[in-house]
Amino acid sequence: MRPFISASINDLNLDIFQREYLASALAPEVLDENQRSLIQKLISLRFATPEPDSRPTSLGILVSGKEPRQFIPGFYIQFVRFDGTELTDPIRDQKDISGSLIDLLRYVDEVLQANISTASDITAQPVEIKQPDYPIVALQQLVRNAVMHRSYEETNAPVRIYWFNDRIEIQSPGGLFGQVNRQNFGQGVTDYRNPHLAEAMKNLGYVQRFGIGIPTAQKELGKNGNPPAEFDIKDSYMSVIIRRQS
Repeated sequence: MRPFISASINDLNLDIFQREYLASALAPEVLDENQRSLIQKLISLRFATPEPDSRPTSLGILVSGKEPRQFIPGFYIQFVRFDGTELTDPIRDQKDISGSLIDLLRYVDEVLQANISTASDITAQPVEIKQPDYPIVALQQLVRNAVMHRSYEETNAPVRIYWFNDRIEIQSPGGLFGQVNRQNFGQGVTDYRNPHLAEAMKNLGYVQRFGIGIPTAQKELGKNGNPPAEFDIKDSYMSVIIRRQS
């Protein structure tokens, strides 16, 4: 909720805010009856501080900033596809996925989908069965969790997606937060380092219900024949390994 003193309202993509976020966050009848100015709408949704000297908040920069990394350097996803199983193996593809939250989540979905391989099985059933090596829903849930729950303070590290031939590793800066601990992690206990960002992701349709991201991912992995996701919890970061379907 803190303002960026060095930023101005012009650093927000007001078109995206009005066309995509407002329509997701508020019901059509509310928008039709709303006579507030654009600045007042930004303030009411916590994208800007109160007048007369309105400035974008961290939330506003993250969700609808023109260049969020100018103010929050770690707000991007580093995607690397390796041709092998080690960090020292050749790189097949790499991307820095950045932009506003809306652009970042949309583009990372496209990258994940493009890298999933689908095999056909024509022996087990009378009809052809197509089986992906990873279920897209599980990957989406785990990446969105990494973006939503990561620390954006005291680190300039991005969320990392390292895609190997036998597994995917997702690393998120920042350890556990609040009432979530190593014993209850992944069991539906929730807490929010970034509650307003979580709300924004819910408004945009990227989160349906809080606290079910990891259980949903594990369920989808099991249905697809993948081993359960493996979590490594450190003080300063968290990582998850998703192993390829064998």
